[in-house]
Amino acid sequence: MERVVRTAMELADRDGLGGATLPKVADALGFTKMSLYRYVGSKDELFDLMGDLAMGLPPEIDEAAGWRAGLRRWMLANRQVYERHPWLAQLPIWGPPSGPHAIGWMDAMLRVLRRTDLDWPAKLGVVNLVGGYVRTASALEQQLAEGRQESGLDQAQVEQEYGRTLAQLVEPSRFPEAARLFASGKFRSPAPHSTETGADGDFRFGLELILGGIDALITAAESP
Repeated sequence: MERVVRTAMELADRDGLGGATLPKVADALGFTKMSLYRYVGSKDELFDLMGDLAMGLPPEIDEAAGWRAGLRRWMLANRQVYERHPWLAQLPIWGPPSGPHAIGWMDAMLRVLRRTDLDWPAKLGVVNLVGGYVRTASALEQQLAEGRQESGLDQAQVEQEYGRTLAQLVEPSRFPEAARLFASGKFRSPAPHSTETGADGDFRFGLELILGGIDALITAAESP
């Protein structure tokens, strides 16, 4: 079974999720498609197994460093998983985490939060928010990168061109705040909120914004 799933992962890493069809997996293994059904019952089952195996083990997190440092480490490590396996962000979601690796990542986050006063509904809300942010940000980053491939431009160049074009097209009388944005020069220089640039800076900005919101939630839970 693991050989089948790892082969499907290798095909997806090389050719995208569309490269991990049952016929292609069977061909790579020297099986017939029908014989592959002895190991995996359907494409959906294969995707579930691929997704869980690709997640791997969660990072080691020092709980003594505090929940904020722990969640930051969790999020950055989770993002690296999506960078190694870009197709992960494209997998359909059928329900809550159920595979051993997915449960391991959830447990790691819950352990980070166990010294807080958050109740279970709030902790699950944090799990969904944080995991959803990493997945969505990773998917967006991948799609934008794919869109840039044909242009030959990097993200900074794309943003500069976008800013120049929209500054000429957006009518202040119709879209006053958008016009101010494009006239501000924001797209001509790195964002002031981060020393990072490009997708990494965008991701870390959102990460810290989310951590700030969780901090407010934890502070409210500690109040009598």
